[in-house]
Amino acid sequence: MPLVNIFLLLTACLVLGGFAGVLAGLLGVGGGLVIVPVLAALYHLQGFETAHLMQLAIGTSLATIVFTSLSSTLAHHRRGAVHWRLVAQLSLGIALGGWLGGFLAVWLGGVVLAVLFGVFELVIAGQMLSSYVPRIGHSAAGGPRNVLAGAFIGAFSALLGIGGGTLTVPWMSWHNIGMRAAVGSSAACGFPIALVGTAGFVVSGWGQTGLPPGSSGYVYWPAVAGISLASVLSAPLGARLAHRIDQDLLRRVFALFLACLGVAMISRALLS
Repeated sequence: MPLVNIFLLLTACLVLGGFAGVLAGLLGVGGGLVIVPVLAALYHLQGFETAHLMQLAIGTSLATIVFTSLSSTLAHHRRGAVHWRLVAQLSLGIALGGWLGGFLAVWLGGVVLAVLFGVFELVIAGQMLSSYVPRIGHSAAGGPRNVLAGAFIGAFSALLGIGGGTLTVPWMSWHNIGMRAAVGSSAACGFPIALVGTAGFVVSGWGQTGLPPGSSGYVYWPAVAGISLASVLSAPLGARLAHRIDQDLLRRVFALFLACLGVAMISRALLS
C-alpha cells in the first residue's frame, strides 16, 4: 500500500476512534456499532480484498475494544459498580462463545456478515427510538444459566465485533441487577469478549492470502492503534458532554444515524 494511503487511513482511523470514544462516553454505546461499518468502507476505499473486508473490520473492532473496555472497567470498579461474581460466571461462557465467533464469521462470509450487522444496527436503532428500558426481574440468574447466556453473548458479540453491552445489560437487568451495576459489569464482560474474539479472528485468518501488510489474521494493527488511541482520549469528553446535551434528542439523532448505516451496509452487501 502506498505511504500516502497508509497516512490517510491512519488519519481516518484517528477521527473514527475519536468519534466512537465520544459516543461511548456520551451515550454508553459500544464503539463497534460505528467502527465496523466505517472500517469496512475505509478498507474498501483502500482497495483491500473484498472477500476479507467484513472479517477485517470486525476483527479490528474487537481488538480496539480490548483497550477501551479495560479503561471503562477500571473506572466502574473504582465506583463499586462491577458485580465480579456474575462477570466470572458469564465469562466462562464468553470464552467459548467468543472463540467460536471468529471461526463462524469466516464460515458465513462477508456478504452474510454485512447483512447481519446491518439488521442488528436497525434493531438497535429501533430500540433507541422507542426508549425501551429492560424491566428489573425478581430473581438473580443461576450460575449455569449465566454460563449459557455468556456463550451466546460471546459468540454473537465476537461475530459482529461489538462489546456485548446491548445483550449483557438487558440480561443483568432482567435478573435483578441494578442498572449502574449492569452497565459496569457489562463493561467488564467486554474485555473477555474482545480478547478471546480477537484471538479467534487472528487464528481463523492466519495464512489467508490477500490480507494487507500490518495484519495478523483478520486484525489490522495500524487501524487498531489509531482507533484505540483516539477513543481512549476522547471518551472523557463524551462523559462531560453527557451532562450538557439533551440525551433524548441525542439518542434519536444517533438512532437515525445507525439506521442509515444499517441500510447502507445491507444495500451494499446485496448489490455487490
